[in-house]
Amino acid sequence: MLNPIQVLCSDITSLSLEPEPFASYTEADIISTVEFSHTGELLATGDKGGRVVIFQREPECKTEPYSQGEYNVYSTFQSHEPEFDYLKSLEIEEKINKIRWLPQQNAAHFLLSTNDKTVKLWKVSERDKRPEGYNLKDEEGRMKDLSTVTSLQVPVLKPMDLMVEVSPRRVFANAHTYHVNSISINSDHETYMSADDLRINLWHLGITDRSFNIVDIKPVNMEDLTEVITAAEFHPHHCNLLVYSSSKGTLRLCDMREAALCDKHSKLFEEPEDPSNRSFFSEIISSVSDVKFSHSGRYLLTRDYLTAKVWDLNMENKPLEIYQVHDYLRSKLCSLYENDCIFDKFECAWNGSDSVIMTGAYNNFFRMFDRNTNRDVTLEASRESSKPRAVLKPRRVCQGGKRRKDDISVDSLDFTKKILHTAWHPTENIIAIAATNNLYIFQDKLNQEMHG
Repeated sequence: MLNPIQVLCSDITSLSLEPEPFASYTEADIISTVEFSHTGELLATGDKGGRVVIFQREPECKTEPYSQGEYNVYSTFQSHEPEFDYLKSLEIEEKINKIRWLPQQNAAHFLLSTNDKTVKLWKVSERDKRPEGYNLKDEEGRMKDLSTVTSLQVPVLKPMDLMVEVSPRRVFANAHTYHVNSISINSDHETYMSADDLRINLWHLGITDRSFNIVDIKPVNMEDLTEVITAAEFHPHHCNLLVYSSSKGTLRLCDMREAALCDKHSKLFEEPEDPSNRSFFSEIISSVSDVKFSHSGRYLLTRDYLTAKVWDLNMENKPLEIYQVHDYLRSKLCSLYENDCIFDKFECAWNGSDSVIMTGAYNNFFRMFDRNTNRDVTLEASRESSKPRAVLKPRRVCQGGKRRKDDISVDSLDFTKKILHTAWHPTENIIAIAATNNLYIFQDKLNQEMHG
C-alpha cells in the first residue's frame, strides 16, 4: 500500500471552500469527526459548530479519466444546536463528536450523529421529481375553494432539478449524564450503542424513549473513581461482542450473551508495565484514545499518546504489534503537559485489507505502518504540500545530529497543527484527513491509475 499517494482534492474546507490559501476560520469550523459510508461513495464530516457536511464521490467520466475518486459537497446541514442544562447549570456544546453510517437498505442513506448528550438519526435522500396537478391545492400548495372544483384530474410527476433532502428521523436523548465519546452500529443493523465516560447504553434504532444500560463502571463513591471509558465499538460480525477502552490503557471485550449487564468482561487486554519506564506521565500517555476492530474481526487496533498497537483477540497478555508514532516526543512530555497537548485524543484507522494502519500526529503529519513489510512513512497534509495530482513526499523528523535537506527538527514542530481525525475508504486506498478546518482526500497512485 505504501506507494506514492496522490492528492485528489485539497482546498476543501469543511464549510466555505475558501480558495484563498490562508482563509480565516473560526472555532466552529474545526472538523471534529470524519467517516466514510459502507460503500465509500459518501464521506461525512462533523465540526465544532454542530454542522455535518456530506461529500459524494464523482462517477467515472470517460472524457475526464482523472475525475473518478474526486469528492464534492453533496449536502450540508445543522445537526446539533447549543443547549443549556438548567438542572446542572451546564452548557451543552453543539460539537459533533462522532458520525456513523448505517448500511444502505434502499435509495436513501441514514447516519447517526452525536454531540456530548444527544444522538440523532438522519435520513439523506434525493428528489428529482415533483407532483403537479392536485385537485384540492393550487400550484403554491394553498387549498382551493371547493366550489371552484368542477372536474377531476390525475396528478402527475414532473422532472425538477435534483434536490438532496436531509431530515431528522429519531432523536435519542436524556440517557447520558456524562459526555458521549463513541457510538457504534451493531452488525444486526437494528441496534447501536452509545458510550460516555462511565456508562455504555444499548439502543434500538426504532425506539427513542428507552435504552438498556449494558456497562456501568461508576463507583458508589465518586472519590473511588480510578478510570473512565474512552472509546467503544461493536464487533463487525458478531452482534453479541463489543470492546471498550479505558484511560488506564486496558481493553475489555464483553459478551452480551453472558449477562444483561456486561460489567464483568469476557477478556481483559492489558500490557504489563515496565517499572524502569515508569514516570509522572505514564498513566496519561497510556490512556487509549481510540479502538477499532479490524474488518476481519480478528484484531483490535488501539492508539495511545505515543504508540499504535495491534492486539490479537486470542492473546490478552500483550499486543501483537507496537508501532512508535512519534517517539521523539518522549523527551518533551513535560512541555506537552504544560500546554495540554498530552491530553490530545488521536484516532486510528485500518485499510480495507487490514494490512496497513494509519494515525495522526503533530505538524499536520500523519503516519502509515505496513504490517506485512514493517515499512512506515510520515506524510504531511497541508495546503503547501498538497497541490492536486502532486505526489506526497515522505517527511522525516530528526532529533539532532546530522540532518538531511528536507528533515524537520523536533523543536520546530507546530503543536497547534494536529491530525486527530482520519478515515480510510472501506475497500480502496483512499484516505480522508481532517487538519483543523481543512479536509484532505488522498489516493494511492496505483489506485488512481487503475481507474484512469
